[in-house]
Amino acid sequence: MNKQRLGVIRSLFTMQQGQSYKTILRYFYPEFITALILYSLPYFVDCFFIGHLKSTEIYTISGVVDNCLNIFVKVAEGLSIGTVAMAGYHNGLKNYKDVGRSFVNALWASVIVGGLISCTVYLGGYWIYKFFNFSDHMIYLGLPFLRIRAIAMFFMFVCFAFIGFLRSIKNTFVPMILFAIGSIVFIFFDYCLIFGKLGFPALGLQGSAVAYLVQYFVMLVCAAIYVFCFSANQKYEISMKPDAQSVSEIMKLLWLSFPIVIDKAIMAWAYVWLSIILVPIGQHALANFSVMKLMERMVFLPATAFAQVITFLVSNDVGSHKWSDIKANIIKVLFLSSIMIAVLLAFGSFYAVQIVDFIGHNKEIGCIAAQVFPALSLFVFIDLLQLILSGALRGSFNAQTVMITRVCIIIFYFMPTSYALSLLPIQSDVLKFFIIYSSFFIGNGLMSIVYIKKLAKRQ
Repeated sequence: MNKQRLGVIRSLFTMQQGQSYKTILRYFYPEFITALILYSLPYFVDCFFIGHLKSTEIYTISGVVDNCLNIFVKVAEGLSIGTVAMAGYHNGLKNYKDVGRSFVNALWASVIVGGLISCTVYLGGYWIYKFFNFSDHMIYLGLPFLRIRAIAMFFMFVCFAFIGFLRSIKNTFVPMILFAIGSIVFIFFDYCLIFGKLGFPALGLQGSAVAYLVQYFVMLVCAAIYVFCFSANQKYEISMKPDAQSVSEIMKLLWLSFPIVIDKAIMAWAYVWLSIILVPIGQHALANFSVMKLMERMVFLPATAFAQVITFLVSNDVGSHKWSDIKANIIKVLFLSSIMIAVLLAFGSFYAVQIVDFIGHNKEIGCIAAQVFPALSLFVFIDLLQLILSGALRGSFNAQTVMITRVCIIIFYFMPTSYALSLLPIQSDVLKFFIIYSSFFIGNGLMSIVYIKKLAKRQ
């Protein structure tokens, strides 16, 4: 047995290097609960409710729109992180007036960027659907849904500016409360407006879009009341009137946020590209792709939480050059996350048909997903490795490496490879779906190789 294998085994069982499993799990549980309740649960519930409409067309429209708009969600998140960096810098220096000025500039940047994106999506909805080869019937069925979601997206951008400001002043409690309120509001209105309960009209698919609109509007109002009306925030001297330096500060924020936006958006784009490549297989393939994404997201919740944990752990050790502790923590996190994901994958594979029926309530919606998920589950571990290692690199201040690697792999490997695979004369829809989808995970494997080499050089 070589030294590397002995080192890995030693890292798994030693308590002298890295954090203990108990400590890692103590960090994990809050992140997992946050990811589940605040971010993932509304999406799961929405897919479940829409599945009850028992329409392949409606489920396909919902899945495609969610897939496309997720890119712009990542843009909003990137701007929010940029706001944290800029306003947080001034907050650390106790330049509270500059903190307020940074927030106002971020708010105007979000209004401008969010407004432009929302208008583009609203006005270009027909061509977005046409790009996915939707029939005219499906386009006119889905246009109201997309346009309402476009309006909701504007409120989301502005809301994320407030959240970025609150995090920059080390207030993480209020953003958590805002997301909790948003989740509760969304689930309530989603149920009532889709099915016409408690005196509300039954709007079907459009009810889901209105629920998103109400969610972000309520979150925005609550955030604005807290920021502008609570005396604790008066020291920031927040004034909505732009000053002479506003344009340059907004450009600085956009420049600072750009690599973060690219890093987040490129992976979202990969899923959009996958859906584009699957279009020739048929409408049912897009519906099955939406089911696959939902199942993958459910299984991947522990990995998402552990990625946050490893970023935090590495960032606390990298300054002291504790590379043995960093390596041990990465191995322990991979071990714990692999066990959890393996259990979820086993459950999902054994009960794939039942889960798909529970989600879609329509055999056509999940017929391919139920057959493909057990086979693709083996590739999920590659995605897990990529996610944990990218989190470790971010913690070691190598976010640029993650961004460049993701962009290069997606553009120069995944897109041409998946396109070439889509041209193969394969008669079986299930086999073709599997081959195209697996190319995405292989790309994640290539990313992992780059990340491993980069981390090895730092030791």
